Amino acid sequence: MKPSEKRLAVMVEDHPLSYANFEGTIPEGNYGAGTVEIWDSGTWESLSGFENADKELEKGLLEFSLYGKKLKGEFALVKMEKSYTKDGWLLIKKNDEFAEK
Repeated sequence: MKPSEKRLAVMVEDHPLSYANFEGTIPEGNYGAGTVEIWDSGTWESLSGFENADKELEKGLLEFSLYGKKLKGEFALVKMEKSYTKDGWLLIKKNDEFAEK
């Protein structure tokens, strides 16, 4: 929640919505093995409208608001030009009323 801290965000494949409430352990040797914990939940909204979100992702900048239990306020996803992964993004908290100073 600190605008000065940038977080790595990596795009992954879509999962069925039925997985949204799964918590537990996926056994070793299976895809996604390990402990699964729901850290936060809520909704999001594109700052420029949902109809523009795909275009913004293609351009490498998506600005949005989160309405979660833990994460609140405005954020940006910024595509990293040089990254060890082709799907590397930075998650950046914007300086708003929810930001930690």
